[in-house]
Amino acid sequence: MRRRLAKLWPGVWPATCFAVSAIVAIPLLTVLASVFQSSDGEWSHLAETRLGDYVRNTLWLAVLVVSITLVVGTATAWLIETCDFPGRKTFRWMLLLPLAVPAYLSAYAYTDLLQFSGPVQTSLREAFGWGRRDYWFPEVRSVGGAAVILALSLFPYVYVAARTAFAEHAASAMEVGRTLGRGPWRCFLTVALPLARPALAAGGALVLMETLADFGAADYCAVDTFATGIYRTWRGLESPVAAAQLSAVLLGAVSLLVLVDLLARRRRRFHGVSRASRPMRKVRLGWRGATAAIVVCGLPVVLGFVLPALIFGHMAWTAGDARAREVVLDFGFNTLWLAAASGVIAGGLALLVAFGRRVSKSRTVRSAGRFAGLGYALPGTVVAIGVLVPLGWLDHAVNDATRSLFDWRPGLIFTGSVLAVMLAYQTRFLGVALGMVESGMTRIRRNVDDAARSLGTSGGRLLVRIHLPLLRGSLLAAMLLVFVDVAKELPATLMLRPFDFETLAVRVYQLASDERLEEASLGALAIIGVGLLPVIVLSGLLESRRRSQTHA
Repeated sequence: MRRRLAKLWPGVWPATCFAVSAIVAIPLLTVLASVFQSSDGEWSHLAETRLGDYVRNTLWLAVLVVSITLVVGTATAWLIETCDFPGRKTFRWMLLLPLAVPAYLSAYAYTDLLQFSGPVQTSLREAFGWGRRDYWFPEVRSVGGAAVILALSLFPYVYVAARTAFAEHAASAMEVGRTLGRGPWRCFLTVALPLARPALAAGGALVLMETLADFGAADYCAVDTFATGIYRTWRGLESPVAAAQLSAVLLGAVSLLVLVDLLARRRRRFHGVSRASRPMRKVRLGWRGATAAIVVCGLPVVLGFVLPALIFGHMAWTAGDARAREVVLDFGFNTLWLAAASGVIAGGLALLVAFGRRVSKSRTVRSAGRFAGLGYALPGTVVAIGVLVPLGWLDHAVNDATRSLFDWRPGLIFTGSVLAVMLAYQTRFLGVALGMVESGMTRIRRNVDDAARSLGTSGGRLLVRIHLPLLRGSLLAAMLLVFVDVAKELPATLMLRPFDFETLAVRVYQLASDERLEEASLGALAIIGVGLLPVIVLSGLLESRRRSQTHA
């Protein structure tokens, strides 16, 4: 029996990779197949009335957010890695804190603070005796306001990427540049910045994907984007086909951007000037330069984390809701078990796929494993539509079969349960877990596998006895990141959740939409608290990498 299993065992890992890839492929193929379906004139109506606004606003929002994050992330990373000023070590990890605040929470906080009836404009009118038409104030609910809010939440992606690139290349590159007679500013523009281009492009790509996927901030700021348009088409027009066709347009735009970037970098190579990397000798700034550096590094932290947290904290303390704790506990329990289950499943699937890619020599299997991680590039609204359509068809098929056989209809088994939400989470966040697990697996040398096989350990026993103990840290980090992403996820949960089932993110969105932000404040603080977990993990990873480079 064992010999038969041993013969069959090598086929398990390719089958596993293909099966997990199908989780991502089914929603994607569903959205693409919608192009050839009829929407009963609703697509024509959208194309004539709203499509132009969706394209224009999404494009402007993406350009503004990516531009702001590149400037802020690169400037702060350069100051942290190359300059010495008071508070530098503190800012090194504090600049990660805005990741803990989802963009939709920042939108709620800043809209309440800066709108016409908010405390800032009210104080200005009372102080100077102004009327409504006597002064100009920037409009928060606009493309520009949404862009600034998104940039304050997303710039740490660029900051982390730029810090890593500058730490690896800055020292040697700057020394070479200075030997050629170039000053610090010119070395930064002509040497360090070009070497950091791949890292900046990767960080900018993450920001772009998150911007295209954003629903909550754009919706609350009254900006019509593809993400909000897909939700409104599905909810208002009740047309999954037209919503899927909008999703297909968005997928086409994302694919085109990725292709353009690949073609632009195809013939370019970026190398460090030395094999060993060492920390750069910091330039000590004078009081003027130090003050400017503190402002540049401190302002994004204050605006992106401190101020939104203080606004919600003040609301919870002064107003809040008498039943807020009870409600938060109920919805918090739903959030916790849903996020925990999704994290465990994603971690297990990522482990199987990563191990399958490691032991398989087939390019097809490796490509399938790589495809399984592409779901993170899909916006939550697109994933929700891609999951909703096939599961809805399956529900109808099951009900038709049971009605013809038993004269009984079980109802919405798949789309009316948590199964649809869980499937969407795996499609959306499996790439996060897969990246962490594969990163840990690359640190396990191949000779460890060879030694285990020489002792008779292979297949599943190799995974359980050798790889799993060595991957405990990476696997736990992967589960934690998926846990936090699920806890903050809004559009997919909003569209696929069962009736009378709410998470903290959905509850906060509903209360904010009803202008009951004080009642949502405690739930918002709970989401921010959960969001601090990956910040701690990421800060620890960056610190351990810095120490390893220092002692290398």
